[in-house]
Amino acid sequence: MGGGLRELSGYLAALGGWVAALAAAALPQWRQSSYAGDAIITAVGLHEGLWMSCAAQSTGQVQCRLHDSLLSLDIHIQTSRALMVISLLLGFFGIIVSVVGMKCTKVGEEDPVTKSRIAVAGGVLFVLSGLCTLAAVSLYATQVTYEFFRESAVPVNARYEFGSALFVGWGAASLTLLGGSLLCCSCPAKERRAQQYYRQSPPSTAREPPVKVSPSPIRGEQCL
Repeated sequence: MGGGLRELSGYLAALGGWVAALAAAALPQWRQSSYAGDAIITAVGLHEGLWMSCAAQSTGQVQCRLHDSLLSLDIHIQTSRALMVISLLLGFFGIIVSVVGMKCTKVGEEDPVTKSRIAVAGGVLFVLSGLCTLAAVSLYATQVTYEFFRESAVPVNARYEFGSALFVGWGAASLTLLGGSLLCCSCPAKERRAQQYYRQSPPSTAREPPVKVSPSPIRGEQCL
């Protein structure tokens, strides 16, 4: 795979991962009510996310309510919020930096070595963004798993399990890490060596050194 095609593939994958992370952060289905052990399907399904909690009725009507207080939330929700915000900010800057550094764009620097370095910087931002998304989703999933399996007076059918936003977040983290890794594969050292070799190569019309001619024999001597 050529350098330009690799950078374009990495950029598109990272951009798709950033959009998926934005959708995962906005969705309220980070955890949903579980129907395990309940033979009767309830008429109301509960969903909770980072920013709001929703109740979906069997008639299709959905009512959502934003979280009233930030400080009263659980620590894992606050931490996941902060990680997702940091992830989206890093991804946003990664999108801008990568556009400047890719070979297929004419934005910013024209030096291939400088553009490769900028592309690597954009890839690093995408990798950090993917790690933040992965940490936020995994932390929230760990807390949901702990609350589901711990011994408590809450019945099993009143507990929560994984929501669809968690799987969207895992997919977003995978795409962002893959795209950032492809962008980080741009190696400016090879391009620098090639550029220096091109500049230092001698011209083909170089003047040849003069040829020394030995003096002719004197005193009538013959050459044997």
